[in-house]
Amino acid sequence: MSGLFGIVSRKDCTQDLFYGTDYHSHMGTEYAGVAVLGDSFCRQIHNISQTQFKSKFYEDYKHMKGNKGVGVISDFDEQPIYLNSKFGPFCLVTAGLIENKEYLAKELLKKGFSLSEVTKSGVNSTELIAKLISQGKDLTDGIEKVFEVIEGSCSLLLLNEKGIYAARDRRGYTPLTIGEKEGSWAVTSETSAFPNLGFNIKKYIQPGEIVLINENGMAAKKNGISDSQICTFLWIYTGFPASTYEGINTEVVREECGKLLARRDKDIDVDLVSGVPDSGIAHALGYAMESGKPYRRPLVKYTPGYGRSYTPSSQETRDFVAKMKLIPIKDIIKGNRIVVCEDSIVRGTQLKNFTVKKLWEAGAKEVHARPACPPLMFPCKFCLSTRSANELVARKAIKALEGRDLEDISEYLDYNSPKYAKMIEWIARDLEVTTLRYQTIDDMVEAVGLPKERLCRYCWIGDHRS
Repeated sequence: MSGLFGIVSRKDCTQDLFYGTDYHSHMGTEYAGVAVLGDSFCRQIHNISQTQFKSKFYEDYKHMKGNKGVGVISDFDEQPIYLNSKFGPFCLVTAGLIENKEYLAKELLKKGFSLSEVTKSGVNSTELIAKLISQGKDLTDGIEKVFEVIEGSCSLLLLNEKGIYAARDRRGYTPLTIGEKEGSWAVTSETSAFPNLGFNIKKYIQPGEIVLINENGMAAKKNGISDSQICTFLWIYTGFPASTYEGINTEVVREECGKLLARRDKDIDVDLVSGVPDSGIAHALGYAMESGKPYRRPLVKYTPGYGRSYTPSSQETRDFVAKMKLIPIKDIIKGNRIVVCEDSIVRGTQLKNFTVKKLWEAGAKEVHARPACPPLMFPCKFCLSTRSANELVARKAIKALEGRDLEDISEYLDYNSPKYAKMIEWIARDLEVTTLRYQTIDDMVEAVGLPKERLCRYCWIGDHRS
């Protein structure tokens, strides 16, 4: 999932743009880019897979001048894209996943359009969206046409001489929020970018809504709908703890997840509670609050050198980061019964090989794994994450138990069913933990505090409409 930030100011905006974009560094690991509009467009894109945003762009931003700009931390595509269209020149940044991008690209080529940007997967989604927008009657109509033809999700910021067009995808899967401070307006994926820059939240953009921000404020270009299906995983893992979506803070939700996990754990006794750094920490704090057991840190993350192990595109890189970033503290681990709270279990390899294994090797007496969401069953259709069901440890368990891949896994989705229990037993043996208990989907929804119909739960139930 990419992170977007845009700003329009009555004075030079580049410093706020630089730091506002940097506050999205947890959202992607491949590319980052900024575009500033002053007397003309100035754009920079860098690969950040082996370095930090700040070190790559620090010298660039000091030489960029303008009163409006957009930035992106991208999970895959190189962006921003610059396009000189019939509406004049603009720069575009996007977040989401276009499932039918190959088909849409072929249709554009048939009409005589060209696509010049090349990525690992062939088509640069942001360039594709830019070309689709250029077919509209105006920019607003072009953005609406994008929403009509894409499968998946796409939120975007479009920078031109009029300001920044901010558009949230029609499902509301990815969030966008507008903030204001004296003389400046900004739009962000993560509200955690606002406090230290002095912005106050003014509006959570609705699904399908298009808003233009400029020096005079914000103006609605297309009304949205209130019936969103925002990504639940933002609160569980992806989002930054200080961020707020739909008015609900991430850290508070994670603490509530931990409390709900603890309420179902009346049959075990432990010596300490821990969270896999960093995203499991708040879940563990909630568990400790509810259980009365002390929160301690048997594993610490070497934050300066390693980021998230979930976001890199290759398994080899994910495993390397997971191995190197967590350092065990034997004096805390040895002889203790430990609850390990984790945001989720995707493939299971990192938890098994680089968390649980380190605890056992350091002398843990018991290791109880408590993921804060249900078993992941379906690859996400709306952002770049797990792309194959075969990667998911829950699906591996089902295949092992059934001797084949199943099309209908409904019995395994019911946490009260015997098949669900057998699946959990298989995963627990595979992970080599003393016990394993997942969060129920009802408890996860309760922790967020929105009606289930407003939360995308596709990766757990395989249906975004339920």
